[in-house]
Amino acid sequence: MSKVTDKTQTVKMSGFKLLRGRSLFWKTFCRSNSLLSDFEIQHKTPRCIKATPMPLALYGGRHTVTMIPGVGIGPELMNYVTQIFNVIGAPVDFEVTQIDPKRHDNQELDYSLVSIKRNGVAIKGHVETRSTDTTVKLRNIAIRNELDLYVYVMICKSYPGVPAKHSGVDIVVIRQNTEGEYSMLEHSIAGKVVENLKIITKENTMRVARYAFEYAKKNKRKKITTVHKANIMKLSDGLFLKIAKQVARNYPDIEHNDIIVDNCCMQLVSKPQQFDILLTPNLYGTIVANVICGISGGPGLRSGKNYGEAFAVFEPGTRNKGIMIAGKNRANPIAMLNASVDMLHHLGHDHHARKIENAIYQTVTKDKVHTPDLGGSATTTEVISKIMDYL
Repeated sequence: MSKVTDKTQTVKMSGFKLLRGRSLFWKTFCRSNSLLSDFEIQHKTPRCIKATPMPLALYGGRHTVTMIPGVGIGPELMNYVTQIFNVIGAPVDFEVTQIDPKRHDNQELDYSLVSIKRNGVAIKGHVETRSTDTTVKLRNIAIRNELDLYVYVMICKSYPGVPAKHSGVDIVVIRQNTEGEYSMLEHSIAGKVVENLKIITKENTMRVARYAFEYAKKNKRKKITTVHKANIMKLSDGLFLKIAKQVARNYPDIEHNDIIVDNCCMQLVSKPQQFDILLTPNLYGTIVANVICGISGGPGLRSGKNYGEAFAVFEPGTRNKGIMIAGKNRANPIAMLNASVDMLHHLGHDHHARKIENAIYQTVTKDKVHTPDLGGSATTTEVISKIMDYL
């Protein structure tokens, strides 16, 4: 094997030494080729990742995807996803794994993580952790951290005809997904003082900031607003804002500004149309995403995308369990169906994704078949039936 003389840090992968710089070059090269899906870019190009790659579940043109139904309304909505995929002939097979929220160990979580590593892609409902045992990992956070899903993306675009506080909303939330207050580093001192460590690193902030600007460039977005509280947390949020400004200098065609998180929430409820892309640390992203959902139709419409260098997990955007309406045929299936659309686009099955996407749009905006959370009276099965009619 020839020696690499470049001073760039190298990593060993599959028996070869790959330069970080070359990894970025190949990703840029492959993204310029419209024939490659995001899934193929993740798995067929050199990359520097923390997780260990495993053989891909792709046989005869069909993808195997991990499905984690979760709790509450998750299992029933997953059944509808499976039905719709069967109707349109989507080349996807599901490997279903369960994570019982009542378990006091990590066995089912670990099995699900192995499944996602094997398949590369997952779709999930809300995964709850009820155990108070500190050795039991918080499942949702552990999935993101163990798979290094460093960025979370939620697109909040108004549906015409859906009752909402504001219309004309078109905002993308891009959130750092593994650090901040969600680092799971907290402890108690003599039962009287509790410390929760907020971790912000230059490396992960750089990754999410670059992702945000590349996303804006690719999707012809004009402005990125970094959300922070650097006026108080001068070191942690100060670093996040500093890195965002550094990255912004490399994208002169994209406007960049910043806003304090509490002012951001006020501006969102008063005039959300002023925002394009919001770049946020972990906790603030959760807050502003829920605010945007609240003013633009509710949580039953939006999907969320978790991306890492090697894996992707798709889910409803606000992770609501819906325990009170589970099994009552009242749940809004649109958020979960939109998550399945995102997954199909990621896998490169754009034709099937667009069919579902169009059926959803016609059902929600033209026929106005709305569940109670949208001010309507339709049942879950009535929404699914109308979508099936279009398919």
